[in-house]
Amino acid sequence: MNDWELATLEALCEEGGGFVRTGPFGSQLHKRDYVDDPAATPVVMPKDMVNGRIDQESVARIDDDTVERLAHHLVEDGDVILSRRGDVGRSVSIREADIPALVGTGSIRIHLGSPKRMQPRYFAYFMRSRQVIDFLEGHAVGATMPNLNAGIVNSLPVPIPPADHQARAAEALGSIDDLIDNNRRRIEMLEKMAQIIYQEWFVHFRYPGHEDATFVDSPLGPIPEGWDVHPLSELATVVRGRSYRKYELAEEGGLPFVNLKCMMRGGGFRLGGLKRYTGDYKPAQLVYHGDIVLAVTDLTQGREILAQATLVPRLAEEAGVISLDVARILPKGPEDRLSLFFALRCSDFAERVKEYANGSTVLHLSPKFVEENELVWPQEAVRGRFGDLVEPMVTSLDELRESADRLAAIRDLLLPKLVTGEIDMSEQELNAVVEGAR
Repeated sequence: MNDWELATLEALCEEGGGFVRTGPFGSQLHKRDYVDDPAATPVVMPKDMVNGRIDQESVARIDDDTVERLAHHLVEDGDVILSRRGDVGRSVSIREADIPALVGTGSIRIHLGSPKRMQPRYFAYFMRSRQVIDFLEGHAVGATMPNLNAGIVNSLPVPIPPADHQARAAEALGSIDDLIDNNRRRIEMLEKMAQIIYQEWFVHFRYPGHEDATFVDSPLGPIPEGWDVHPLSELATVVRGRSYRKYELAEEGGLPFVNLKCMMRGGGFRLGGLKRYTGDYKPAQLVYHGDIVLAVTDLTQGREILAQATLVPRLAEEAGVISLDVARILPKGPEDRLSLFFALRCSDFAERVKEYANGSTVLHLSPKFVEENELVWPQEAVRGRFGDLVEPMVTSLDELRESADRLAAIRDLLLPKLVTGEIDMSEQELNAVVEGAR
């Protein structure tokens, strides 16, 4: 890296006809401008930046009139959007598939333009490197809430590798990200398939043999004769997680700590950056691969995660410790684990339970209300057939998620070494790494 050129981001932007620009302020974007339309234009805010990509599940969207009014904040292919406050090292790179999209409040748009010395795709990975994050965190202003401005971002020093190094590094890292994206698309497809089966069988009651069914009234509406309605407490034991002190969390030692930050909107589990719990716990507060956990706290105030059920993936250790934000749902009939999980996940259970949440800044849900809410419970034979049908899907989901996590670990190991010049692998060597990661 010693012979690499060095330039400020401002100089690179001037060279390419680009710019660094903060997103619209709160006074320019109002609650009334947002719409509940999945086809509307997304507004990328810091909370939507996940692993260098836009989280389409969490992103808010705006109407066409607002887009026209704030058109100068629309992004282009190759742009980088950077978090301006809070987690100031977070960023996403914009691809053609992300367009149209608007820079949101709390974000900064970096538009390189067409600089001769820097390839935008490589630059996007450079912005995710530790040296950039350290610089931004070190120069952010504000004691309680770190903030960036265009001046700080413009002053960022950017090492400029030779063009062939930029191309190879971007190609290798991009290939790994493409594999991760492919796994995620397959995960989404399998999840939708399982949810559709649940809805068909247990909401629309088109399960095998339904043609001969007669219906009876229940507290949750008409259900097939022979089915029941039970409070969750009759079907499972609800175990509240462990309260903890900050000093009991560490990077090493103890057991993996399963808390709210592990749970992703719309499902899934985030293993990256999992802390270790070094304090005391009860055996019932341990969770294992395949266990059901339920979020009983939500920091988003949008209730996206509250009462969401998730299956615990394979952890680094045999077991993990659950935090107070999470409850373990232990089926009284172990053979009913998947039937219970999909009932919690795909029925209206979560929506009904959310109504009992309280709290002004953080939403809390008492396990009492979780236990008292009811579920439609099919006959044993129907539950068994459903479990047999979806179990291979759940196994495939596990394998795909583990593969995506493994790929992400390889990418995160390579990224800092490639963008600092610590390693300069040949195209053949990088291709071998990508093939080995498949």
